[in-house]
Amino acid sequence: MTWDLLFTSDEQDIAVRDGLIAAVGPDLPRDARRTVDVTGRLVTPGLIDAHTHVGPGYWGIDPDPVAWYSGVTTWVDAGSAGAYTVAGLRHVARTATVRVHALLNISAVGLAGRTGESRDLANCDVPLAIDTIQANRDLFHGVKVRIDSETVGDNGVEPLRRGLAAAEACGVPVMAHIGTAPPTLDEVLDLMRPGDLVTHCASGIATPLGPAVRAAAGRGVLLDLGHGSGGFAFDVLEAQLDAGLRPFTVSTDLHARSLHGPVFDLPTTMAKLLAVGVPLAEVVDAVTAHPARALGLPGGSLTVGAPADLAIFSVRAEPIRLVDAHRQVRTSPARLVNEATWVGGRLLTPRLPAPPAPWIPLTESQHAALRRRDHDIRALLTTPLVDVDGLTEQFPRTEPRSS
Repeated sequence: MTWDLLFTSDEQDIAVRDGLIAAVGPDLPRDARRTVDVTGRLVTPGLIDAHTHVGPGYWGIDPDPVAWYSGVTTWVDAGSAGAYTVAGLRHVARTATVRVHALLNISAVGLAGRTGESRDLANCDVPLAIDTIQANRDLFHGVKVRIDSETVGDNGVEPLRRGLAAAEACGVPVMAHIGTAPPTLDEVLDLMRPGDLVTHCASGIATPLGPAVRAAAGRGVLLDLGHGSGGFAFDVLEAQLDAGLRPFTVSTDLHARSLHGPVFDLPTTMAKLLAVGVPLAEVVDAVTAHPARALGLPGGSLTVGAPADLAIFSVRAEPIRLVDAHRQVRTSPARLVNEATWVGGRLLTPRLPAPPAPWIPLTESQHAALRRRDHDIRALLTTPLVDVDGLTEQFPRTEPRSS
C-alpha cells in the first residue's frame, strides 16, 4: 500500500493519503511517494487561529503570505463580514490556499470601516443574521459582536443581545470583543452562555480581573486571547494565571494594524504564553484541539481520518524578548520557528506579502523595516540562484558531422 506522503521520526510516523491522515504509529511501511524526515522537530496539527481578519474591509489581510511560514492552516475570520458583505468573504475562502472559516458579524455592514458598525441598531438584524448563517453553514461557525463604546455608541449591550439571539437560533457560539466601557465588562460577561467566547480576555483596556470573569469562566464561558493591536497585556494575563484563569484558545486577532507588530504571527503569540510560564503542550492545545472543539472546526488533531494539515517547527532554546500591545516586555525561553506547513497533504509554498494599505498607521521604524525587507528580498531574487558548478547542460551540443 503506497502512501502519498509519509512523515518519519524516531518516535512516530504519520502517513497521508488523499489529503487525510491515513495511519499513525511507529515504523510505518516506508512505501510512500514522498517521505519527510521530521526527527527532532515539533510536529503539530495545522494551527487554528480562532480570531483573525482576512475578509475585505479596513482590517483585512491576505492569509496566504503569512500561513506558509507560520503553520496556521485554518483562519477564522472574526466578524469582518456581515450579512451584506458575505460575497467578499466567500471570494477569500474560495481563492485562499488555507482553510477559511468565519464568525458572522451581527452588524450586517461588517467591518468595512474601522469601527462603529453597531451604532445603528437597524444593522443588527437578527432574522437576517439567522438566514445568512443557515445559508452558509460551511462558512460560518458562530456570531461575532464587538462591544465597546466606539462600536455600539449609546446602544449598550443590545447588539450582544441580538447576537446571542441569532446564535441561539442557529446553535452556534458567540464571540464577544471587550474593550473600552461603556457598557461595563460585567454587563457583557453576565450575558454570555457556556461555550461562548470572550476575546481580548487579557485586555489591558477592559482589564477582566474581577468576580464577573471568574463567574463567567466557572459556568463555561471560554476565554480567548485575541492579541490584536490593543487587546493583550502581559500583566493582566499574569494576574489571571495567578487567579487560576487560563485562555482556552490562543488567537492573534491578526489584521492590517497588528501584522507588522505587536502581533506579527501566531508562533510569536504562542511564545508570549511561554514567556509567562504556560507549558508548551498547553499552548499547542490552545491553538489546535481547543479552537477546533470550541467552533466545531475540522482539524486540530493528528488522528486517523483528520485532515492532513500539519505544521513542522524547530523549538530553539534561545531567549527572545517579546512585547505586548502596551510595550511591556517579557522574555520567552524558546522560539518556535516554522519549517514547513502542509494543508490537506499539500506543502504551502512561499508567498510575498502585499504592502500595507495606505490607511494603516505605522511608525517610522516599521516603515524602515519594511523598506529593508523589500531591499533584502530584491537582493536575494536578483542574485543568480547558483553558479556554473550548480548547473547541468540541459541540451548538450552535438558534434558537427564531418563531410
